[in-house]
Amino acid sequence: MASNGKVITCRAAVAYGPGQPLVVEQVQVDPPQKMEVRIKILFTSICHTDLSAWKGESEAQRAYPRILGHEASGVVESVGEGVIDMKEGDHVVPIFNGECGDCIYCKSSKKTNLCGKFRVNPFKSVMDSDGKCRFRNKDGIPIYHFLNTSTFSDYTVVDYACLVKIDPHAPLDKMTLLSCGVSTGLGAAWNTADVQTGETVAVFGLGAVGLAVVEGARTRGASKIIGVDINPEKRIKGEAIGITDFINPKEIDVPVYEKIREMTEGGVHYSFECAGNMEVLREAFLCTHDGWGMAIVLGIHPTPTLLSLHPMELFDGRRIVASVFGDFKGKSQLPLFAKQCMAGVVKLDEFITHRLPFEKINEAIQLLLDGKSLRCLLHL
Repeated sequence: MASNGKVITCRAAVAYGPGQPLVVEQVQVDPPQKMEVRIKILFTSICHTDLSAWKGESEAQRAYPRILGHEASGVVESVGEGVIDMKEGDHVVPIFNGECGDCIYCKSSKKTNLCGKFRVNPFKSVMDSDGKCRFRNKDGIPIYHFLNTSTFSDYTVVDYACLVKIDPHAPLDKMTLLSCGVSTGLGAAWNTADVQTGETVAVFGLGAVGLAVVEGARTRGASKIIGVDINPEKRIKGEAIGITDFINPKEIDVPVYEKIREMTEGGVHYSFECAGNMEVLREAFLCTHDGWGMAIVLGIHPTPTLLSLHPMELFDGRRIVASVFGDFKGKSQLPLFAKQCMAGVVKLDEFITHRLPFEKINEAIQLLLDGKSLRCLLHL
């Protein structure tokens, strides 16, 4: 491309303060440095992690100006020195939880999908190689990065470890979902829980991540998939994807965990907390079966509130774990997952509820705030 090695001027949606509308304006994007890649974003979407950062719910998220966004797909525009596994024109998906392939974490096989250098880090707002930003606004002021990705821009620069090359025939609009939501939820069912045929599951919070858990449990042959949400409209979408039962906590007069235990002869094999609510997390823990139940934390918890859990409760055999990016190792495992999606193993169409041009990104934020969308796909 003619832009190789040059600064690119393009559009980006910039956050200038907590809860303020994003400003779509011209920014400058520097060329990639050593072991970095500059990509042209074709599709991006908004998830609740972006909303949390947009609201500035924790100190780590209050770095301004900043370009948010971490679900996207696009093509490689240029590569920096040392990048050998990607080239100009490759179809790619950025990932917030990187994989360098060389550290003790990346070499740990199935023990962890974290990376010693490029794991998800909400405090990180600059590039790893030189501690600087690759974005500037029209006044030359540096614009901070977000979650290794910053996809609310026509072009972005990411570390090589945070970019996955996928099949060139994969539909890039749908592949956007693999950057976060679908991989996180479905991976939690496949990798973290390893749900088996005939087992039972409860999912707390039927947003995109929760419904991805449902999809993962469905494809694994779970006999009962209980969806829990205070929004009655989520029942329709949940049933379309695979829930067998629905509970609205506002419509029952007993604790949710008691209701689930009653429905499942003592509790489910696995529960998934996708709401980011501490009280909900405790319900999710208690609804699992004693002796072997496992509660898996997927929701983002920005508040400093601690979980109300007595150590003796763990002696009943219930376990509680968290799952980052569905325990997928991004660069080494996501290409196969993309092929499985292409083959129809996973239904992605149900997750894209709206499509808008990039200029209407603030409308997309409002749709998610109002609970009217799962994923609003923005095309650039």
